[in-house]
Amino acid sequence: MKNSLSPQQEKLEQLKQLLPEVFTEGRVDWEKLKLSLGEDININNERYVLNWAGKSNAYKVLQEPTSKTLSPDKSESVDFDKTENLFIEGDNLEALKILQKSYFGKVKMIYIDPPYNTGNDSFIYPDRFKENLENYQKNVGDKDEDGYLIQDSIFKKNRKENGQYHSNWLNMMMPRLYLAKNLLRDDGVIFISIDDNEVHNLRLLMNEIFGEENFVACIVWEKVHTRKNSAKYFSVSHEYILLFAKNKLKWNRVLLPRENIEAYKNPDNHQKGPWKLDPITAHNEYNADYIITKPNGVKLSRPQGSYWRFSENTIKEKIKSNEIVWGDGDSYPMVKRFLSEAQDGLVPITIFHRKFAGDTSYSKKEIDNILTLKGIFEYVKPSLLIKRLMQITIKNNDIILDFFAGSGTTAHAVMQLNAEDGGSRKCISIQLPEICEEKSEAFKAGYKTIADIAKERIRRAGKKIKEDNKDKENIDQLDIGFKVLKVSDSNFREWRTDISSEKLDEQLDLHVDPIAEDASTENMVYELMLKNGKDLNSHIKHHNHIYSISDQENHDENILVLLLEEVNEGVIENVLQENPNKVIALDKLFKNNDQLKTNTALQMQDADIKFETI
Repeated sequence: MKNSLSPQQEKLEQLKQLLPEVFTEGRVDWEKLKLSLGEDININNERYVLNWAGKSNAYKVLQEPTSKTLSPDKSESVDFDKTENLFIEGDNLEALKILQKSYFGKVKMIYIDPPYNTGNDSFIYPDRFKENLENYQKNVGDKDEDGYLIQDSIFKKNRKENGQYHSNWLNMMMPRLYLAKNLLRDDGVIFISIDDNEVHNLRLLMNEIFGEENFVACIVWEKVHTRKNSAKYFSVSHEYILLFAKNKLKWNRVLLPRENIEAYKNPDNHQKGPWKLDPITAHNEYNADYIITKPNGVKLSRPQGSYWRFSENTIKEKIKSNEIVWGDGDSYPMVKRFLSEAQDGLVPITIFHRKFAGDTSYSKKEIDNILTLKGIFEYVKPSLLIKRLMQITIKNNDIILDFFAGSGTTAHAVMQLNAEDGGSRKCISIQLPEICEEKSEAFKAGYKTIADIAKERIRRAGKKIKEDNKDKENIDQLDIGFKVLKVSDSNFREWRTDISSEKLDEQLDLHVDPIAEDASTENMVYELMLKNGKDLNSHIKHHNHIYSISDQENHDENILVLLLEEVNEGVIENVLQENPNKVIALDKLFKNNDQLKTNTALQMQDADIKFETI
């Protein structure tokens, strides 16, 4: 039974009925109350700005570096050594920070479908990355026997009764959007799905981060087409997708492909090629007003309320070049519109109806069929919707990022579009291993986390796409794989200053061996790659105790060499023959041989190679 209101709450409710404008996040804003009552108030620093509780702390979270890294998991990957798609499992804030150096300015399109802040969402992340591991785990809660963070400890419900309902959501979104912007190319764009709960705040937040001048569109997507008569006020059938460019002046919109190209025919072998019929009249296009005489002698005036689409001279030219289909009797003629003269594609409009971009019914059937399980996800976006966004944004070999990957819809859409047009777009998906509720159909089916569902969905979708297109040329070259990488602790122990004198000896041991106990050579390779600006699809060659890492396309240029196994004169000689830009070696491999270390440093200097030891 609901508790009765206290006298104070009753007064607040009465005040809210009289003066709703003086409340902010459920609390009285005293400055607004005084203004509404006509008090003479001098408001300092008046300016147009989006502000909220915790904004300064959100900036601190943004600026704090992370010591985390990404560790490959080949057992969960598909075609690890060849694929260029990535699936990163872990908190997206940490993942975005980890990717900053390697993927800065490389992503063409970002699509995200973040929590909508409906009042029932569990999404407030404990963004405390400056703490040591022990304190961090104490704050976020224990792990289960498999090493997954317990769901109730990771998240907090952001109910509308909370005093900082909107602020909590903004604090979660702001640092992630700033980091995402850094990853976009100068001609890149970001799409964000959202509903009425936060669309107003998101628009202002995006104005602050990307600049109001870089707003492109607010797309309205028809998510459902059934009317809910049980709705209290309106049956909501839409959601929004905000589109911002990093620099609108540099973004070149791609026209949507024509879906009805088959409508163009050439039954009369016209010299201009295939055509279809368009009306000869329009509304006020040329204000043309004249008489057209048909070959059968019928004279036609323009219809009331409309005008001829073309001037009289243009119509005479079209008649002469056989571009008019007259029709019988006194019917109005039609004009041939030729495919050769049509625009390459269609300018997108801001209304995405369900037949064009799919709806929730479409997406539910889609994922149920792929996973052969009903009800595994209640709300997912259709891959058709993401495909439409890609069609107006990215070309055949661009990178798309989704850091709220959910069920893996974006990765599915990328593979589908590549299969259709022979493209080689790459997808980076980031998803937290959020625990599935025990009562959910997903948990019953054996899926422990949302990330597990996404990975399985991508595996199955890739196989299905390839099977559906098996007769298509070069379908064997379609990339349906993905590298799984997991956000994990660094392979190198961190120097700490917040320790007692009793533990100082342990800390001093870092000078001797800074490698963490559970570190592996492969994981160190990937961590050092990332920290030195190499992307995760770089070419890795392992030979003669040397890890040689180069750009995927130019294997002989911009080489990073890692020495993680053994160092001797022979190894150093082989390194010099690689002609790398930079060499990183574990200091302990020199085994206190100062002469070898000094000679190595001098040889690298003479060869103009940057040399570092860890």
